[in-house]
Amino acid sequence: MTETTYDLIVIGAGAVGENIADRAVQGGLTALLVESELVGGECSYWACMPSKALLRSGIALRAAKAVGGAREAVTGDLDVAATFKRRDGFTSDWDDQGQVDWVKGAGIDLVRGHARITGEKQLTVDDTVYTARHAIAVSVGSDPLLPDIRGLKDVSPWTSRHATSAKVAPKSLAIIGGGVVGVEMATAYASFGTAVTVLARTALLGNQEPFAGEAVTASLEKLGATVKVGVSATSAKRTDAGVELQLDDGSTLTAEEVLVATGRVPRTSDLGFDAIGLTPGDWLDVDDTLLVKGFDWLYACGDVNHRALLTHQGKYQARAAGDVIVARALGKPVSDGKWGTHVATADHEVVPQVTFSDPEVASVGLTAAAAQKAGYETRVIDYNLGWVAGAGLQADGYEGQARMIVDEKRTVILGVTFVGQDVSELIHAATTAIVGEVPLDRLWHAVPAYPTMNEIWLRLLETYGRPD
Repeated sequence: MTETTYDLIVIGAGAVGENIADRAVQGGLTALLVESELVGGECSYWACMPSKALLRSGIALRAAKAVGGAREAVTGDLDVAATFKRRDGFTSDWDDQGQVDWVKGAGIDLVRGHARITGEKQLTVDDTVYTARHAIAVSVGSDPLLPDIRGLKDVSPWTSRHATSAKVAPKSLAIIGGGVVGVEMATAYASFGTAVTVLARTALLGNQEPFAGEAVTASLEKLGATVKVGVSATSAKRTDAGVELQLDDGSTLTAEEVLVATGRVPRTSDLGFDAIGLTPGDWLDVDDTLLVKGFDWLYACGDVNHRALLTHQGKYQARAAGDVIVARALGKPVSDGKWGTHVATADHEVVPQVTFSDPEVASVGLTAAAAQKAGYETRVIDYNLGWVAGAGLQADGYEGQARMIVDEKRTVILGVTFVGQDVSELIHAATTAIVGEVPLDRLWHAVPAYPTMNEIWLRLLETYGRPD
């Protein structure tokens, strides 16, 4: 007989849902995962992993060409077919058996099908009713937002899923949106030889420091892409030549495919929310323990709560949620103060993020504008990353930029942004410093190894000035 009652039921078996269930099982609870698609979710098959696999080959080739000795040894161009094949390896050819085996090995039960909440601590999957003794957690993720452009739906536009799972590169690609997805896919497809045009209403990577978007724009144009800022599509139609976009500057753009990368919407329109007084299609508003406000049994982690739409941040939330569900179920103390065991404090002002463009953009915490808006008294420290010895060894003529935002009242760091080749490997030190609220005078004793790019920390501190 199939078990239908569990301590915890998790809707969505992506990276976030897996972590919620795993933490709960490790804490002694029983858990059920419900998944309507592939176990492992968006990140494994259509987002983080395939997109970075598509990007890496072109970036690695350009990195080799930027180093004397290696440059002279590089004789061929990027093998696009081999790049797609490598991507297929990271997605296991969209076969989730390995993930299913992991779930089973972790002691978590799995049901495939579409879940709908039908009452308090209760849901149905294909007419079978499942009941949770303690909690239901929603981790269904989000879908691409289709902008209100006349005719766009009728031309069957690409979304991020199409871009990351394509088998061949189109000859031309129009990208609507200048955020992370738009920038990363523009970088990848321009590397493949596709004629890429990016349409962005505002500067690229508008939520980052301005110099980040400027550097990425220049790099995309160097790759042969066209970047149109302040221009939007007003209508779309498919012709024999491809997708024809009418733009609000009066011009027309035709491309073989058009990719929409303009934002996300929650996958909550068909989860039975009306049965528990929630509005279908809404984001779920949660407290710092990831408990949906107004409930004592419903949790939401990952994109669906709209706090930080990043896989690593969703997994961070999942660990907190899984642990607090265990604590509450077993009557143990709940550590829900700032930086406590059972809260996602970092969601508010300490979110790390990497845009795998070329150059990379790695940031954590607040930008200068965000810190000012939040009311902090700040000092902004900028330094040319190319002046660091380790960067010069990394690539001939290395170009990059670093910025540190300091809270002057506490002399701690509020935010850091790095732009340049391989800066993704620098960002965790910044994250640690911000989360630990490490005073600058103590950071002077964190000596960076020479000659590495981490020497940027010494240069930033020197530029700020050593306290008396």
